[in-house]
Amino acid sequence: MTASGLVATAGTSSAAVTLPPLAAAWDYQIGGAYTPPSGVKIVSRDNSDPAASGQYNICYINAFQVNPGLDGQWSSDLLLRDANGTKVVDEDWGETLLDLRTADKRTRVAAKINGIIDSCAGKGFQAVEPDNYDSYERSENLFGATQAQDYIKLLSSHAHAKGLAIAQKNTSDLAGNRSANGLDFAVVEECGHYTECDAYTGPFGNRVVDVEYTNSGLSKACGSYQGKISIVQRDVDVVPAGESGYVRKTC
Repeated sequence: MTASGLVATAGTSSAAVTLPPLAAAWDYQIGGAYTPPSGVKIVSRDNSDPAASGQYNICYINAFQVNPGLDGQWSSDLLLRDANGTKVVDEDWGETLLDLRTADKRTRVAAKINGIIDSCAGKGFQAVEPDNYDSYERSENLFGATQAQDYIKLLSSHAHAKGLAIAQKNTSDLAGNRSANGLDFAVVEECGHYTECDAYTGPFGNRVVDVEYTNSGLSKACGSYQGKISIVQRDVDVVPAGESGYVRKTC
C-alpha cells in the first residue's frame, strides 16, 4: 500500500484501486443523496444515486438480500427457501435472502450483482459496499460462512477488475479472513455501541468507516477511535438532510 492510498490488486484483469482516506470526515447517505456537509471527504450512497463530486464515493449494494417488493426481479430459484418452499426473510427489514447454497447459484447471483458493480464504476464511484454479508446468520442454517465467503470472492474479483475497492460490511467474525476474500476496507455499523471496533481495526489497520445510530455509541466510538477511524452518527433510516428525523453528528 502506498501513502496515497493506492493498492495494486492481483489478477491479470485487475487494476489498481484507490482506498478511502484514513480517519477522514464522512457521511452515510444510503437513504437518499444530498449535498455533503462541509469538510466531508467520504460519502456512501445507494447505487441508484449519482456519485458526489469531489468525494471518495462508496456505492452501496444490497448484495445478499433483496429489497422489499423486488423479489420479482430475481429468478425464483435464487430466492432462498426452506424445506417447505417458504422464502427465508430477514424480518427486521422485510428482505428475502438470496440462495448461495451451490456454486451455480452463487455464480448466477454474482452475475446480477456484478452488473450493479459495473453501474457503480460507470457513475464514478471508487468503491462498493456489499451489504448483508452476515445474512448466513439469518439463513436458518441453509448456508453458512463458507458459502458467503465463496460468493463475496466473486464480487471482490469483479470489483477489482473494474478498478474499484470493495468493503467488508460488518460481520466481525470474518474480518480476519479479509485478505483471502479480497476485501480492502471495512464499513461498519455501531462498532462503538457494540465495543467491537478493534475487531475491524486489527485486520484492516484503521481503514475503517463507522456509522453509529445512538448518542452513546458515538460517544464510545469517539472516545476510543477519534482520529484513528472515520466516525459519524446518523439516524437509523439515514434520511436525507432536510427530512423529518434527520440526524448527523460527529466527534
